[in-house]
Amino acid sequence: MTIKEGDKLPDVAFMHMTADGPAPITTSELFSGKKVALFAVPGAFTPTCSAQHLPSYVTHHDALKAKGIDTIACVSVNDAFVMGAWGKDRNVGDKILMLADGNAEFSKAIGLELDASGFGLGTRCQRYSMIVDDGVVTKLNTEAPMAYKTSSAEYMLEQL
Repeated sequence: MTIKEGDKLPDVAFMHMTADGPAPITTSELFSGKKVALFAVPGAFTPTCSAQHLPSYVTHHDALKAKGIDTIACVSVNDAFVMGAWGKDRNVGDKILMLADGNAEFSKAIGLELDASGFGLGTRCQRYSMIVDDGVVTKLNTEAPMAYKTSSAEYMLEQL
């Protein structure tokens, strides 16, 4: 079943890179008491994800923060090393929390996994964005296959 607006996010652990290496962070730790802009990409270093999706959130970081977003996070079904390297490559600094959903546990738990095995990519996550307020999804923007519009930072800014 796909998550919808008004639903609470399941308690699942992501991995992210820290100065000491990969470390877990649970959805409870990430979302509790915060307003979070979460966006998901099918894969790090892929064309649309690298050229448009991630950069839109880096570019609009300050505007999102000014509208009450505490944390901006990017999730992908990649490992923490890949997500860390992609963040460095794209110069996200501390603007975006790069989250690895390595086994697609979060993506499957919210019903937004994607079978990309036809492209040799296995299970991935769909392209989407959501605004999460204290663990509850208040806005959910899922993209049609091969599309990129409603999950952008620009679209999210219109919703805040």
